[in-house]
Amino acid sequence: MIYLAWVVFGFTFFQLCIAGLNYFFREKIPISTNRISDEKISVLIPARNEEQHIGNLLNDLSGEDDNILEIIVFDDLSSDHTVEIVNQFIGTNEKIRLIRSTHLPAGWLGKNFACYSLANAAKGNYFLFLDADVRMEKEIVVSSVKFFKQKSLHLLSIFPTQLMMTKGEKMTVPNMNYILLTLLLLPLVRKLSFPSISAANGQFMLFDADTYKKFQPHEKFKDKRVEDIEIARFYKKLKLKIACLTGIKQVRCRMYENFAEAVNGFSKNVIHFFGNSFLIAVLFWIVTTFGWLAVWLAFGLPTLAVYLLAVVCIRIFFSLASNQSILDNLIFFIPQQFSLGIFIYQALINRSKNQYLWKGRKV
Repeated sequence: MIYLAWVVFGFTFFQLCIAGLNYFFREKIPISTNRISDEKISVLIPARNEEQHIGNLLNDLSGEDDNILEIIVFDDLSSDHTVEIVNQFIGTNEKIRLIRSTHLPAGWLGKNFACYSLANAAKGNYFLFLDADVRMEKEIVVSSVKFFKQKSLHLLSIFPTQLMMTKGEKMTVPNMNYILLTLLLLPLVRKLSFPSISAANGQFMLFDADTYKKFQPHEKFKDKRVEDIEIARFYKKLKLKIACLTGIKQVRCRMYENFAEAVNGFSKNVIHFFGNSFLIAVLFWIVTTFGWLAVWLAFGLPTLAVYLLAVVCIRIFFSLASNQSILDNLIFFIPQQFSLGIFIYQALINRSKNQYLWKGRKV
């Protein structure tokens, strides 16, 4: 028991160090409204049944911006009013275009084919892929390209600040940032070339067009559910420089609107945060959920108090680094831990039955 308690204690303070360093050394994008000469940005939006969101994003992107060459939406066989809403914006903004899918080719996943098709139609020298449920301040587009050029990147990805309205969202959504920011030191994603130190989020991915066209990453990973992470690792293997940022308040997203949606969504990709290993995922969950018991039984209450203080500090640091509510992440600490267990369990069930479903389509 003592050996197990020391392992738990050591891992917890490792998480504390990573979370603290992610906060104190987090990279920020200086916001600028000045245009960049001779740079043209194609904003590319895959959309499937996004009538509740697509209008908000297109409205965010509207207005004068010389660097935004075009805004292209790919409609992935939507059955709602997505197309009608996009067409309304086309009537008032000549930069907006709509591509409508006729079918999903064999061997492709829907979003991957949408991104591939968008890139083939784009004419800019930068490709910015955005999920339709992202909200943003338009200045972040040009500011991101300036950061991209300054750091000599080939890929820049941002984890948006997550908007959470309901208890179900607060019980589930923070787990994504909790895992990321307590296991991976994000500044090292840019500074080290190891493919294992990679991260990306498909909600916001910025590429230079020349490199993208050369390697066609969405085509290469056309059948991968977590194509964003696969692309990041692929770029690292090619010795291409990438960066991944979090806590950027100018990019926001409300991923899910209730507990059930979050479980369905996160069960698709939670295992990939652990190197696609169910064993590591389960061990992580057990240690972070029940580790306090081993510490208490082995060392008693005074050491348990130190352990719990470290756990609280982890919650504070990852909340600050991801621009989330500290109070909410402390209040919902226990529900978040059990939600993570549900994600992992549902992922195991889905894999055993091969029944990953998203937006009415098997993935």
